[in-house]
Amino acid sequence: MRQILVSFVAALFVASLVTPALAQHPTLDSLAAQLRERIARVPGAEVAVSYRDLENGDSLDIGATVDFHAASTMKIPVMLEVLRAVEAGRLRLDQQILLVNRFHSIVDGSPYALDAGDDSDSLVYTLIGQRVPVRELLERMIVRSSNLATNELVALVGADRANEAAHSLGATHIRVLRGVEDIKAFDAGLNNTTTSADLAVLLERIERHEALSASSAELMKEILLRQQFNDEIPAGLPPGTPVAHKTGSITATLHDAAIVYPAGRKPYVLVVLTRKIPDEAVARTLIADISRLTWNHVTGQTTAVGAR
Repeated sequence: MRQILVSFVAALFVASLVTPALAQHPTLDSLAAQLRERIARVPGAEVAVSYRDLENGDSLDIGATVDFHAASTMKIPVMLEVLRAVEAGRLRLDQQILLVNRFHSIVDGSPYALDAGDDSDSLVYTLIGQRVPVRELLERMIVRSSNLATNELVALVGADRANEAAHSLGATHIRVLRGVEDIKAFDAGLNNTTTSADLAVLLERIERHEALSASSAELMKEILLRQQFNDEIPAGLPPGTPVAHKTGSITATLHDAAIVYPAGRKPYVLVVLTRKIPDEAVARTLIADISRLTWNHVTGQTTAVGAR
């Protein structure tokens, strides 16, 4: 009897240790409820979320199969195809490309040019007429989201190849049709589109080295880690948390697609797509709060949301 009593007390002691820890890690249903409640606080907003935990296989989707204008998140499949072309020997990272500002609409082939004033990386325009390494164009396309570098790379590898590369990896709803600022195509409804689930597929396969060779995948992540626009998913994380990500924005639309690296565990993928939010500051705070709630779920922390 004494031995049974000791065992019972020991079991209670262990339970007292385990229960609080479990309470700090809400279930996926609890996380989904928290995310939906936060999204509902922005009237009229349309939001898609995809979360994939590479540590334990957890997966959560909200509106994940709904098509959104991809904005600059389309630069992820473009980068993938450029690196695949390098692996296949069709390109070299040090290959010098003549930088021009003349592209052709997919509607009728008519020429158009980009405006440096509308580009987040106006410095690239000072290089027009010069030869620029593919490696630098990749860097500027992601780190500063250069539209000019993007269109040069799309012209180099082909939008159709970037589209096929994404589809071959399981991102079957992504549609990469063209470079950016093709106004005739935009007016005709011929836009690059994506779902949150498809971007999550690509980021997960990049992290697992299933989309590229190990060296190319690491290069891609190194560049994504140097992203300079960090007011969305990274803003909801503890300072200094490594995040390999790509943002995207057009009028009333704001996205972020990320691989987040908590210390001491495998990373997780988080993709948040938003539209019909006219105030970009509101959309930015919403994405940061979704990021913070997801981080709390993953790590067991209880960081306050909405305090900024």
